[in-house]
Amino acid sequence: MVQRLRIGLTGGIASGKTTVARRFLELGVPVIDADESARRVVTPGSAGLSAVTARFGGNILTAGGELDRRALRELIFADPGRRKELEAILHPLIRADMESLAAAASGPYVVLAIPLLIESGARSRVQRILVVDVDEQTQLDRLTARDGITRAQAAAIVAAQADRASRLRAADDVLANTGTVSDLRHAVDQLHQRYLCLSESFAAGSGSLT
Repeated sequence: MVQRLRIGLTGGIASGKTTVARRFLELGVPVIDADESARRVVTPGSAGLSAVTARFGGNILTAGGELDRRALRELIFADPGRRKELEAILHPLIRADMESLAAAASGPYVVLAIPLLIESGARSRVQRILVVDVDEQTQLDRLTARDGITRAQAAAIVAAQADRASRLRAADDVLANTGTVSDLRHAVDQLHQRYLCLSESFAAGSGSLT
């Protein structure tokens, strides 16, 4: 079995992770997105949706039988206990889905985009952590503009994630998203070249970067 270097892509909300992931895809790098897996494991008729409905009730479903994400978010957001219950159901399913996709991916390395990588303790699943970094003020500005929410709501969402210092301590690589989109894309291009070199060492060492 081919050993592929795994890069864990993370960052705070509204930091620019989507732009970074899109650029990696354009460069031909497989990107396995935790958010996409999270949607896939709760499609109508899935075991995941059945388990969530059994635990939280039918009010979290739309009239068409799909998961009403807003209703579920409102139900669990202010209750850490209920949020942990949901995570206990979904996280194993999301991880299994991502692992299946990563195993089937081709290319010298693969990016696992995991917004809550630090919070979920997923460090063991990747060889390097890439953090897209912005200051909290920028996060709040972008989040309120993007989602049309209040400053207080945006602050609550940011506070629910790992703090910036924790992400930076965990990072092997940091992309500072302080310039233009073009600047960020160029920084990804440069990092891609480094990862290509690292992936050769990783494969040659049968799973080691040393």
